[in-house]
Amino acid sequence: MVGVSGGIAAYKAALLVRELMRRGHEVRVVMTQAATRFVGPVTFTGLTGEPPVVDLWDPSYAGEVHVELAAWADAMVIAPATATTMARAAAGIADGALGATLLCFDGPVVMAPAMHTRMWASAATARCVDQLVADGVAMVGPEEGPLASGDVGLGRMSEPAAIADAVESELGPADLAGATVVVSAGGTREDLDPVRFLGNRSTGKMGFAVAARAARRGAKAVLITAPSALPTPPGVERVDVRSARDMEAAVKARADADAIIMAAAVADYRPAEATAHKRKKTDGPLALELVRNPDILAGLGAARNGARPVLVGFALETEDVVASARGKLERKKVDLVVANHASDAFGTETNRVTLVSADGEEALGVLDKRAVADRILDRVKAQLDRSSPGAGN
Repeated sequence: MVGVSGGIAAYKAALLVRELMRRGHEVRVVMTQAATRFVGPVTFTGLTGEPPVVDLWDPSYAGEVHVELAAWADAMVIAPATATTMARAAAGIADGALGATLLCFDGPVVMAPAMHTRMWASAATARCVDQLVADGVAMVGPEEGPLASGDVGLGRMSEPAAIADAVESELGPADLAGATVVVSAGGTREDLDPVRFLGNRSTGKMGFAVAARAARRGAKAVLITAPSALPTPPGVERVDVRSARDMEAAVKARADADAIIMAAAVADYRPAEATAHKRKKTDGPLALELVRNPDILAGLGAARNGARPVLVGFALETEDVVASARGKLERKKVDLVVANHASDAFGTETNRVTLVSADGEEALGVLDKRAVADRILDRVKAQLDRSSPGAGN
């Protein structure tokens, strides 16, 4: 299903429809009233053989048009996704054919934003994008380039081929069906007293993205997360923990999984003693004694007997990123380490990582965290295939 909203980039939606059909997909179109001011509905009728739906009261449908469209589609892509359309979608407003169909649809959704640079950079748009991404929407673009106003900046819609690639990625095969994938996420908290704790800046977004993509690819995905306000991804079993020792117990209880991906930022140290009451301020410095927390990943590597579970670690560093990851790979006896710099990771929807394995290193460019998750899961899938009974025979 292609949704077209009212922006100058709407003409590219016709090219997207043609590209998707060229790749063998059946396509139907739903448009906002504003979109018809930029490209005529007859254009999409000629391309798809079906008239686009513009009106919720379309008499050609015997039932509720938005319900029928949502049930028909395997995936939905909105291109262009204007600021207005994204704001309505983030708020769940369903006062038109496109909004009602989107709200009724429960499959993968891709949006290709297109608007002026200043609109894209506004705080309101950022809030809407954050909400949509948290709801499971995949964003493609926008791109840097010339805009309809004559300005140059970030806001140009991605090209149809790139959007089609994103749709096919969301529709990817359930290649992890039958596998159990455990993912840890977030930053653990080590209590000093009932009020204060030692923690870190991890948001959990990378781990949540891995769990979401694992579930989308058919795995039984178990997400073991430190405290996080992020919503549980669809189809994912969530286990909430707090401290490093809590996380260790939860992970060990699921050590029979096919793969364990430790994306959490687990505290290396904890206070030797957590007081029962709030620590009072005193004159002079305060000295805290810290003791080592268990190394969960190293413990899994040492206990593993054979090739299962596939073990993936993360190395967040501020210097010597790849070298540190290589050391962790060998020292902790794991299959893959995802290495990145702290400046590329915290709080953003993108990441820049290097995948480090016994076979070498693969540096990825700046990618959406969902795309990074898929690249990690591609490696996990390959490792599972190699360790399957009969592999290589």
